[in-house]
Amino acid sequence: MARLHRQPSCVASALLVPLLVLASPAWLSVDGVGPAWVLLWLLPWALTDGPISGAFAGMALGLILDGLSLEGVTQVPALLALGWWWGRLGRRGSQIQRSLNLGLLAWLGSVGLGLSVFLQVLIREGGSLDSFTQNWGWQTLWSQALITGLLAPMLVSLQLLLWRRRVPS
Repeated sequence: MARLHRQPSCVASALLVPLLVLASPAWLSVDGVGPAWVLLWLLPWALTDGPISGAFAGMALGLILDGLSLEGVTQVPALLALGWWWGRLGRRGSQIQRSLNLGLLAWLGSVGLGLSVFLQVLIREGGSLDSFTQNWGWQTLWSQALITGLLAPMLVSLQLLLWRRRVPS
């Protein structure tokens, strides 16, 4: 069986994630916050390729994105857990392919990623954040979750169609 992680064009598509993060268009944002591009790539990857590959891809992309931003906090634990969870969902029973299901999974993943980052900031600051930082954290979390959940049915469905054709069942 040809696996997704053994196809160079599919693996190379992961390089688009840091480029999209850096060049995130302003018109594709809510209150100045863009979508979680990494989740829009990781969700179909993990659903197609399985939990181990999903966890590894989440860890690798998390390390790359941490190198670009987020001083003192990391996305790696959340992305690793989401890659594992989504990969296990993809291996169980029927395939997840309905748009609402994909949007909900992306929304939940975005909320989980945002909470992970927000909690790390809270712990790093010793539990005492001023009201501006708390409001900024919540606004960022919910704005990113909204735009990610709305984009997921279109983008993730397309990626699933392309990648499932490359990987025979």
